[in-house]
Amino acid sequence: MAKMTPSEAMVESLVAEGVSAVMGIVGSAFMDPLDLFPAAGIRFVPVRHEQAAAHMADGYARSTGRTAVCIGQNGPGVSNMVTSVAAAYHAHSPMVVITPSATTGSVYLDGFQETDQLKMFQGITKYQIRVPRPDRMAETMRTAFRIAQAELGPVQVDVPRDYWYGDCDDDVLDTFQYRTSSRGPGPSAAVDRAAQLLVDAKFPVIISGYGVVVSNAFSEVSELAESLAAPVVNSYLHNDSFPQDHELAAGPIGYMGSKAGMRLLSEADVVLAIGCRMNVFGTVPQYGLDFFPSSASLIQIDIDPRQIGRTKRIELGIIGDAAETTRQITQRLATKQPIPEDEKAKRRNRIATEKEDWAKELRQLSSNDGSPVSPRRALDELANVLPDETIVTTDIGNICSLANGYLQFTKPRKFLAAMNFGNCGFAYPAALGAKLANPEHPAVALVGDGAWAMGLEEVMTAVEEDLPAIGIVFNNRQWGAEKRNQIDFYGERFVGTNIGRDVGGFNFADIAAAMKAESRRVESSDELKDAYVWALGEDAPVVLEIMVDPEELAEPFRRDALQPPRRLLPKYTHLDLTAAD
Repeated sequence: MAKMTPSEAMVESLVAEGVSAVMGIVGSAFMDPLDLFPAAGIRFVPVRHEQAAAHMADGYARSTGRTAVCIGQNGPGVSNMVTSVAAAYHAHSPMVVITPSATTGSVYLDGFQETDQLKMFQGITKYQIRVPRPDRMAETMRTAFRIAQAELGPVQVDVPRDYWYGDCDDDVLDTFQYRTSSRGPGPSAAVDRAAQLLVDAKFPVIISGYGVVVSNAFSEVSELAESLAAPVVNSYLHNDSFPQDHELAAGPIGYMGSKAGMRLLSEADVVLAIGCRMNVFGTVPQYGLDFFPSSASLIQIDIDPRQIGRTKRIELGIIGDAAETTRQITQRLATKQPIPEDEKAKRRNRIATEKEDWAKELRQLSSNDGSPVSPRRALDELANVLPDETIVTTDIGNICSLANGYLQFTKPRKFLAAMNFGNCGFAYPAALGAKLANPEHPAVALVGDGAWAMGLEEVMTAVEEDLPAIGIVFNNRQWGAEKRNQIDFYGERFVGTNIGRDVGGFNFADIAAAMKAESRRVESSDELKDAYVWALGEDAPVVLEIMVDPEELAEPFRRDALQPPRRLLPKYTHLDLTAAD
């Protein structure tokens, strides 16, 4: 035991965990620990809105695998983080969210900036803990970091603001003394059965999910795929879960993904899902193809027992680490009758043919060189110039989701998409967090003009904190995904989907320049390559605004969830599009 203050106990706990940066906005509720950060070697990164703080922490965590930390002023500062903490929860991002709260002497008196902060985060954290006494600060922080890593998600630590003060006897332990990262391969009998199902399969297909990224299992999945000559598809929005330069890589499934991958998956008789929960949105029909094979035998490997069989009927579920379990399956295959080489060659040829057909179709779709710029052309040109080490973040929306078919990665932790929570304003602060954690690698955020307006103030953060990330804004002066819904389902009645058209539009490059970032506006296809090369070469925050064609819109996200409007009240019958039925 050592004599220390609770603030010192918390800060030393962060040091023990290797935390080098904390994101937030300064507030009186945590002035005491904040004063210790510089001496502890912890960088406080002040953002312009607390939502960006947790998005930055999300990008930091997902690009490194390490637990990130954010903090806010009690009350409104903390409530501003709810959206971004929810996004991190759905993205399985290890994060400790420190929420200073009202003093114990004033709680429940509706004092200044008081609210029940535990209730706010109840459904969007893996665990919540309020520091019970000042002398249990270090213990509380250990609990938070242990669960954030064990369950991969945000953990809330609520600290009554008077608990920073006083003297206490406390211990700050080394991480090995209170947590471990070792995980096992699953039951031997289940691994045996998985190997037998795969070796007996006529056409097995592997889905590689985020668990493969977390367990760093590229080599294990590659070895298994090669032993089977099986195609490997990426689960939705995890394009970095298997190297796309591998001959067996067939690309991502899900919205606007790889037709090759989805066609191959549709023909599987055995599907091996590794570290993949197969979320509903990532498996709904695309391109008119109901690609998930309902009659296939599904083997699902996941470290979280709650995900096994959650969305799809399984033949076999294995609770285990992606790398360890995959390695064990490959070892079992080596003891069985080998798959004939001519069958392997047949599978490889089939994969190559589907990939080439899709590549040709994608090239054709991306060939428009008109002005304003085709979104597909802009994405195609970008994919061709991005260095392998680039970390790409994408927001929610029509053009960002279209990027799913273009972005290819050869290394893990390079693709950070807005996941199932689907909030706008994620990509740019997440790119800043990724750049903060990986200063030697380019960080590029792809954002539509609607989502950009929700976080453009963080350009000031990038400039002030010297975070040379690149924000690429696709400006078509509309909410493109929702406009497509209004075109297809609501008779082209546009309500709320235009952005700035009545006032001549907004120049986001000029706005970025006013915040002292480097910026450029692109208005024709022949400017794209030079603009991308310029942006990647700048050692400063960059905003690249691309004026894209508002008439070129991708498919609706969910045709299965929309239908033409039916109107019954007389005043609305002229809006009824079902009358002809």
